[in-house]
Amino acid sequence: MTVRPLADGATLRAAEPGDEDGILAGIHALAVYEREPDAVANTASALADTLFGPAPAAFCHVVEREGRIVGIALWFLTYSTWTGRHGIWLEDLHVDETERGRGYGKALIASLAELCVQRGYSRLEWTVLDWNAPSIAFYRALGAEPMDEWTTQRLTGEPLTVLARHAAS
Repeated sequence: MTVRPLADGATLRAAEPGDEDGILAGIHALAVYEREPDAVANTASALADTLFGPAPAAFCHVVEREGRIVGIALWFLTYSTWTGRHGIWLEDLHVDETERGRGYGKALIASLAELCVQRGYSRLEWTVLDWNAPSIAFYRALGAEPMDEWTTQRLTGEPLTVLARHAAS
């Protein structure tokens, strides 16, 4: 990804080593916005391993303005057995509250859509909380459609551990 100029002197680019603290700050700010301020266990060191280690499995685009990361789009690849092609899962999208309205969120999502098209990926997907009306309106304005009848399922903690024991049986 090339560095792209945005409004007000900001730039959009792929994350690089040294961005971990700024990315983590965006993750924390998103957790606060999503009413889970104490849920983030991630660290800058873990992000460095995940994003820049020998076999990165997640990626991040950032918006930088005046030397500070003000927006993040953290993503990873998915695979559709139905289309036989990869897609992108947008795990976190966040733009600092004071920087909203400048087009940074749209630029971040558009950069992922561009990757999908360039690489022949079949989809760009993410989840949004049901109560998050401003984000839902933003996504609808981009042309995103809700996936009715699909509910995200998750195993964590003890249920995950218990089920894992069955694999060894």
